[in-house]
Amino acid sequence: MNLKTVQNLGRFKEIVSVFAKYGFGDVLSHLGLPGRQVADRISRVDSGLNTFERLRMAFDELGPSFVKFGQILSLRSDMLPKALTQELAKLQDKAAPVPVDQVIEAVEESLGRPLNDVFSVFDHTPLASASLSQVHRAVIREDRTVVALKVRRPEIRAKVDLDLGIFESIAKILHERMAEVQIYDLPGLVELIRRTLERELDFEREARYMKIAESRMRHLPGIHIPKANRRLSSRRLLVMEYIRGDRLMDLKPETLEDPAEMARQGLHATVQQILEDGFFHADPHPGNLLVMEGKTLCLLDWGMVGRLTSEDRIQLADLLAATVDKDSERLVETLLTVSRTSEGIDPRALEREVLELLDVHMAASVADIRIGELMLDITDLIRNYRLRVPPDLFMMIKALVTAEASVRLIYPQLDVVSEMRPHVRRLAAQRFQPRRILDRLKVLLLKLATSPGQFPKRISDIVAKMERGDLRLRFEHHHLDDLTSTLDKIFSRLTLGVILGAMIIGSSLIITTGLPPLLGGYSLLGLAGYCISAVIGLWLVYDILRNR
Repeated sequence: MNLKTVQNLGRFKEIVSVFAKYGFGDVLSHLGLPGRQVADRISRVDSGLNTFERLRMAFDELGPSFVKFGQILSLRSDMLPKALTQELAKLQDKAAPVPVDQVIEAVEESLGRPLNDVFSVFDHTPLASASLSQVHRAVIREDRTVVALKVRRPEIRAKVDLDLGIFESIAKILHERMAEVQIYDLPGLVELIRRTLERELDFEREARYMKIAESRMRHLPGIHIPKANRRLSSRRLLVMEYIRGDRLMDLKPETLEDPAEMARQGLHATVQQILEDGFFHADPHPGNLLVMEGKTLCLLDWGMVGRLTSEDRIQLADLLAATVDKDSERLVETLLTVSRTSEGIDPRALEREVLELLDVHMAASVADIRIGELMLDITDLIRNYRLRVPPDLFMMIKALVTAEASVRLIYPQLDVVSEMRPHVRRLAAQRFQPRRILDRLKVLLLKLATSPGQFPKRISDIVAKMERGDLRLRFEHHHLDDLTSTLDKIFSRLTLGVILGAMIIGSSLIITTGLPPLLGGYSLLGLAGYCISAVIGLWLVYDILRNR
């Protein structure tokens, strides 16, 4: 491992120690990571825990950055085993509060003026404290509006960048040296985590997301989206409407006015976001849902959203329609269409497995059918058959699973299949509307009209490059870092061996000639050469044995 990528060796040793504590020391030794000696001295936790449980506990102990990493990974059921994503979903995004003086300093830096100039009231006790931010209640001095201030934790960006650098190094080594994990594309996952965290740390972007969601869902009964004050918000500070209510996870269904209707409204809001708007809250878990006055659901935390194109939504509608209709053949065709590949795939075998899944899930009573869990099982098949499906599709599946679990907390008997079917069929039928057919026909005609003119030009450009000698073929070599490192070690040892042999021969010649000064009748210079040669030789033997 190149230590230049580890800017803080202390943090790296801490990570190594925690992973060793939870039983991953053998992996560290296999990868040849620094700090293996430290890992060997760490006592392990109870071995009765399974691998995924130990990994989740390690992430939890390593703090805010790793908790957020784990939560993002839990959304990628397309790349990771379902058991792992379900375990990582248990990570709670909670952290010790930041001292209030640091919060006030961060707010004032964001506003560019003293806090008291803008807010007449600022509660020192936080409403919530998460891994990336902290929320405080305040009152705007100008119009006495009560707001919630979401403040980015001081120095969190530097900490996230540091942990991401370490993550990238470990992921690269795991991907190159362990064939069994290459299917998960760990470097790609780390890059996804980086992009996701950069978006979550940008509160201006979250304010825009809230504005989009509020404009698209304002007509839905029983659903509320907090309004953001974009004039006072910035990348590090989000000023938004203060919501009075109770978290769904803390309420009992019998305390609600009409739990059945609230559950339907929540499910309809999720389905509309996904299928009709193509813009959806990516993590609608009960902790992000507030119940206002016992009858209105408020969706909080819009830092992470998913987007689906019009074509994505139509394909998704086909996928869901085939699922609720228990049509295995159409479901397989849709999966192959979405993945845009059928090479090396046995459609009959895939259909048999899909049919078995449908039989297992759809045989249950209406109240027990879990569409989200069925979709997760289908993603397992997608991963096993190496089908490549757009990432936002899997983010949607995770959002659907989470939303379904949330509405069932409100009303467990909700018939999710019946509630979803009208939305799915309406969207699936939109492709046959005359206007949509005409729009697609226009696009096709435009491509046909422009392609003939572009093709000769492209051929001409290639020929011109050949004539000028500008045409180049580029070869890319992958995974040669280990080979380069091994060759460096080989030549270093060979060079050291040649130097060692030369020193021994030279020392012997000096002793033979009796070159003064002498010590016990032997040349002192020759004896010194022997001693240095012995030290170098012993170190070389030790290094060879240590690296096996």
